[in-house]
Amino acid sequence: MRPADNVTARAQKGRGSSSLHPGVVEEAEIILTFDDNRLASLVFGQYDQNLAHLERRLNVTAIANGNRVTVKGTPEASELARRVLEGLYDRARQGVTLAPGDVDGTIEESTLQGTLFPQAEDAPVPGLTAFDQIATRKRGPVRARNAAQNAYIKALKQHELVFAEGPAGTGKTWLAVGYAVSLLEQGQADRLILSRPAVEAGERLGFLPGDMREKVDPYLRPIYDALYDFMEARHVDRGLQTGMIEIAPLAFMRGRTLTNAVVLLDEAQNTTSMQMKMFLTRLGEGSRMIITGDPTQIDLPPGQKSGLVEAVRILDGVEGIGRVTFKEQDVVRHDLVRRIVTAYDAAARQEPPQEPGRRF
Repeated sequence: MRPADNVTARAQKGRGSSSLHPGVVEEAEIILTFDDNRLASLVFGQYDQNLAHLERRLNVTAIANGNRVTVKGTPEASELARRVLEGLYDRARQGVTLAPGDVDGTIEESTLQGTLFPQAEDAPVPGLTAFDQIATRKRGPVRARNAAQNAYIKALKQHELVFAEGPAGTGKTWLAVGYAVSLLEQGQADRLILSRPAVEAGERLGFLPGDMREKVDPYLRPIYDALYDFMEARHVDRGLQTGMIEIAPLAFMRGRTLTNAVVLLDEAQNTTSMQMKMFLTRLGEGSRMIITGDPTQIDLPPGQKSGLVEAVRILDGVEGIGRVTFKEQDVVRHDLVRRIVTAYDAAARQEPPQEPGRRF
């Protein structure tokens, strides 16, 4: 059963205007009553943190009382808040754990639906305009949180080779690992191969202590974290022991042909041109490649060209290759991370261009 809603509206005098009459501010009041108190508490969040996040994002007031919430704000914002809360309730019924990031995603999704169906009285057909998703046994369905992630998931499903560029916190690596795990669980791939340039060691790993896994573990820790998010720890450990999950240092990929595998290259902005060409030509029959990186965080020695930047330019328009570019507004890790990335990008635009061949 969908939550019942009671909608009232009233006009108030005040400064500013969201109506056609100067000096009159329209305010709508929407009351939503959910039929399950437990699910309603999940929608509201611990200490109503999800409602507080909704208030900040949409500039509305949301007051919870038991299984009922009253939303006040402009008619447009209140209606959007209603769609968001109903969307969150539907996701809670599906067993999805809700966090402020899911509120952001549902706002993006509801905004898109409202844009495509501005006059529709009924909700859009599920799946028609909803953001795409991936599903694993441990986490269940994981839906995109913004339009860029939605385009990313669609690209992963449609193309055998996908480039994902953008700042930290946009979900590039995390979603790539989730998609790879889903293919493993569905039997569409036999193994998952994880690679990352060890630029701090100059790709010379022989002097590092331990076996191969111990040598590269520090460089691949972010990928491990994502693996444990999508798979049970015992399944990850078993996969590493049987070779279903393989750690393949970029320096040792030469000469291989990777078949029936999902191959993930992370931090690709730190590959050289030769390394990137070598890696791309490892693609074998029945395999998929996902290459992620942030072109603004290149750690290569001065004067060395990034293989990611060059590959994206050379392969632009090649059939079968997908490319998704994330922006600072697509950061989903934390609101503060989004503001940090935005501040750094703004500062970079204000700095004078560096002299050719010099790097500070």
